[in-house]
Amino acid sequence: MNVSIKTKHSAPNQRKARIIPVIATCPACGHHVAAPFFPAGDKPLATLAWPKSQREANEMKRLPLNFVCCVDCSHVFNTEFEYEEVPYSEKPNLMFNEGKNWSEYIQRMQRRIIDSLPSNARVVEIGHGNGAFLSALSRLRPKGTFIGFDPNGAARGSGNVELVQALFQPDIHLAEIMPDIVISRHVLEHLMNPLAFLQSLQFHASSIELDLLAYFEAPCIDRAIQTRRTVDFYYEHNSQFTSKSFSRMLSRCGAVPEDIGLGYGGEVIYGFVRMGDCKRQIDHARLATDFMQSTLVSERVIQLQLQELVDAGRRVAIWGGTGKSAAFINRYVVDAERFPIVVDSDPDKAGTYVPGAGQEIRYRDYLLEHPVDVLIIPPQWRARDIIAEMKQAAICVPSILIEHKGELVEFKGQY
Repeated sequence: MNVSIKTKHSAPNQRKARIIPVIATCPACGHHVAAPFFPAGDKPLATLAWPKSQREANEMKRLPLNFVCCVDCSHVFNTEFEYEEVPYSEKPNLMFNEGKNWSEYIQRMQRRIIDSLPSNARVVEIGHGNGAFLSALSRLRPKGTFIGFDPNGAARGSGNVELVQALFQPDIHLAEIMPDIVISRHVLEHLMNPLAFLQSLQFHASSIELDLLAYFEAPCIDRAIQTRRTVDFYYEHNSQFTSKSFSRMLSRCGAVPEDIGLGYGGEVIYGFVRMGDCKRQIDHARLATDFMQSTLVSERVIQLQLQELVDAGRRVAIWGGTGKSAAFINRYVVDAERFPIVVDSDPDKAGTYVPGAGQEIRYRDYLLEHPVDVLIIPPQWRARDIIAEMKQAAICVPSILIEHKGELVEFKGQY
C-alpha cells in the first residue's frame, strides 16, 4: 500500500511562477537563452575536497551554484562554474561504486563495445581514471591496442594497455593512433564546453577521413527532475545532461547516432555514434584557410604596388577616411607622409582624421584644386556611385584603382 505522508512542512500548491529568462550559452547545444533552475547559493566542493580535519572541512571555500536550464534542449548547467576552482590535479576524480547492479551494467557495456570492434582493435579512452575500464576491455580483446589519456589519471599500464598522463588532443592523436573507437565516460559533465570538445573530435576525424566509432557516457538528471531531487547538483558537475540535451549535443556535433539509451535505472545516459563524415566542415575550413593564405600574399603585393606609385612620383588620393577605407589604410600601412590626401563624400567628416593613420579627411571637392594621378577606392561596392558623383562634381582622375583578388587593379565597372 502506498502511503502519502503530509506534514506542516509539506510544500503547498504553488502557482506557476513567472519565467524570467537569462542570457547564458548552453554548453550542450549552444543556445543562448536559459531559465533559472536551481540557485543553490555558495557551497563547498562535494567530491574532490577530501578535508583531513574538521577545521579544514568547516573552512572550505564556498563556490557559487547557479544552475539554469537551456530553454531549447533542457540542458542544466552552472553559469558560475570556473574550471580552475576544481583541483583535478591534486585529487583524482574517481567514482566509487562496486555495487552488483553497477558492475553488471559496466560489464554489459564493455561487452557491447568489444562486440563492435575487430580482434586487433585500436581503442582510446579519454579520461581513463584508474584504468580499470580500459584494462577490462583489453582482457576481452588481447590482440588489441588500448591507450588511455588522462592528465590526472593512473600512469601505469601493462601488456597491451598504455596509460598516458596527458590531455587527448584530437588534432594530433587521432592521426597518430587511427583508433577504431574513442571512449569517454563521465568526463563530459566536468567540461566547460563539452559541445566544443565533441565538435573538435568530429572535425579532426573528418579531416583525416577516419570513420570513427565513439562511445560517450554521462550521468542523466531526468529522474532527478521528475522526483525533485537536488543532491545531484554540485559544483564539480558543471553540466547536467537530460536525455534530450545529450541527444541534441551529439546532433550538434554532426555525429550519426547508432544507439542512444539509458542505463543503471535511468541514472546514466550513453551513446554509440559515428564520427568523421562531415565534408561540409572540411570544405568550409579549406575556404577559410585559402582566404587566410591569400591575405598573406596580398599584403605584400599591395604594399609593393603602393610603394611603386610613390617611387614613380604619382600623386595618390584615397577616397573615404573611415570604415572600409580606414581598414585599407591601416592594413596596408598607407601612412600620412607618403599618402597625405584622403577625401570623403560626407562633408561632416571633413576636418576629422583617419583612425590609426592620422591623415586629415577633406571634402571631395579638394580634388578640384588639388588634382591627383591615381584615386584608390577601398569601398568598391560604392565605386560606381563615387565615380558618378565625381562626374557630377567635374572631378577627373586618370587612374582609379580598387583592391581585387589580392592586388590593385584599374576599375572598369565589371567587378
